[in-house]
Amino acid sequence: MRVAIAGAGAVGRSVAQELLDNGHTVLLIDKQATSIRSDVVPDAQWLLADACEFSSLTEAQLQTCDVMIAATGDDKANLVIALLAKTEFTVPRTVARVNHPSNEWLFDESWGVDVAVSTPRLMSALVEEAVTVGDLVRLFTFRQNSTNLVELTMPDDSPFVGQRVGDVPWPLDVVLVAILRDHGINTPEADRSLEAGDELLFVCPESAEAAIGDLLAPKG
Repeated sequence: MRVAIAGAGAVGRSVAQELLDNGHTVLLIDKQATSIRSDVVPDAQWLLADACEFSSLTEAQLQTCDVMIAATGDDKANLVIALLAKTEFTVPRTVARVNHPSNEWLFDESWGVDVAVSTPRLMSALVEEAVTVGDLVRLFTFRQNSTNLVELTMPDDSPFVGQRVGDVPWPLDVVLVAILRDHGINTPEADRSLEAGDELLFVCPESAEAAIGDLLAPKG
């Protein structure tokens, strides 16, 4: 997979190295000469250019990329980059960094953004996930199909503690994708039993979230 990353700061370089370690081809783009640190990520391709300009993305051969990541520290730039990548170069997948939470509402398909990554939102979700039991926590939103990745930690008094996954009457449009237990990830096989303290990960639309909590952690 070929991935272009606009913004070669600490975030962009870290993402690039992770992708390279996983066997992908990475192109880092930045308009600041001081950000071109080929010695830090030597296996990446580098381009000194402004990713907000059509000519720069043409030079980068963006049409050959599978993913465009807009990871600059400027929300306006990230929106422009995502829009150009999606509409002018038909990049299949775009990911954009949200620097300021007040701008998060802009990062949707109308600006060519498939996935918006908001660091403040992710941090607050992880804090909630770490301290709440029996409450549903939204971890991530998949913009393309309006579904969410949510988590619920099974409370001791859940009526389904000790029950088989296959025996639970899961709400419509809710998919249990993983069970986190004892620092491990378990597949939600029908014969696997649910235990108090299990962290359950679901993919579901927002309209089905309340039903998960009502089912697994009824409030009286």
